[in-house]
Amino acid sequence: MSFSPANRKGTLSGIFFVAIFAAVATLIADLAPIRALGLSPLVIGIVMGIFYANTLHNQFPEAWESGITFSAKKILRFAIVFYGFRITFQQIGEVGMQGFMVSLLVLSSTMIIGIWLGTKVFKMDRDTSILTASGAAVCGAAAVLATEPVLKAEEHKAAVAVSMVVLFGTVSMFLYPVLYSTIIEPSTGFLHMDPNTFGIYAGGTIHEVAQVVAVPASIPGASEEMANSAVIVKMTRVIMIAPMLIVLGLILSYLAKKSGTTSGKLKLVIPWFAVYFVGVAGLNSLIHHYTLTAPKEIAETIKMFIENINIIDTFLLTMAMTALGMGTRFAKFKGLGLAPIYTAGGMFVWLVVGGFVITKFVCA
Repeated sequence: MSFSPANRKGTLSGIFFVAIFAAVATLIADLAPIRALGLSPLVIGIVMGIFYANTLHNQFPEAWESGITFSAKKILRFAIVFYGFRITFQQIGEVGMQGFMVSLLVLSSTMIIGIWLGTKVFKMDRDTSILTASGAAVCGAAAVLATEPVLKAEEHKAAVAVSMVVLFGTVSMFLYPVLYSTIIEPSTGFLHMDPNTFGIYAGGTIHEVAQVVAVPASIPGASEEMANSAVIVKMTRVIMIAPMLIVLGLILSYLAKKSGTTSGKLKLVIPWFAVYFVGVAGLNSLIHHYTLTAPKEIAETIKMFIENINIIDTFLLTMAMTALGMGTRFAKFKGLGLAPIYTAGGMFVWLVVGGFVITKFVCA
């Protein structure tokens, strides 16, 4: 046990060690050049963690490993639950059925295509394929983190998936403004979309929340309507983590039962932290509704309180990502080759092209 009398000191030391790394990652991510690249502290954290794992790992006490593992597993679940304070059901309602349908269709199709490409075409293992697909389909690194406990996957597999999110999400940040300016812009593009529809397209197909925010900001003269639609549709995808994980758990249980690797009746594996995540989002929705009619001073206090929760939650997610990196050794990557890049690249093409077709069809 992590906090048994024999392990308590090492566990606490390991957690504190991870927290120091996460604090440094947060400071680096706040530097202007890093912010301009759209790199979150989560990404900086995993890079630092991987560097530690492959250079300095043997220089620190082995007893700290329990604290690192605790950060990657338990703190992760806690942070995912409180991620719900970033979402309200009112936001999702603002984009209506169109935004919801684009999110649902893009998520479902990307998961299916990604798992098929990874396992059948490029012969990756199941866990790496699912993690890579979830990162592209839902919301980037946070989705990879949320999916990893359901699969009980090894740390290096999640690290591979996160690296693919960073690579192709960064490409998206530069590609989408160019696409809009050259072939999509309503008055000049032959594949024209109005700003609201383009916002739905961007929010429904770009990997990370930060990257979605960056795209409208990079388009000269982009309307507030475009930016709002993009972020709200993106948050709709985020909240779909919960049902996606429940469905995934059910499918994995069925496959295990069918293959004979488990006995007895079919067991539904419910990732409770995902259910709690939806509950927190519901609580946040009630709080948001209350602040609309509350006195200004109370509303401002509540808003500040929620913002502080989100700051703490981002730090906890950074700790989890850093710990994930600390469990990643390059030696474990042997045998994967370029398969993750090919798989993620195939999903990226689908998100750009297939996502465009889905958005045009739904919003027609």
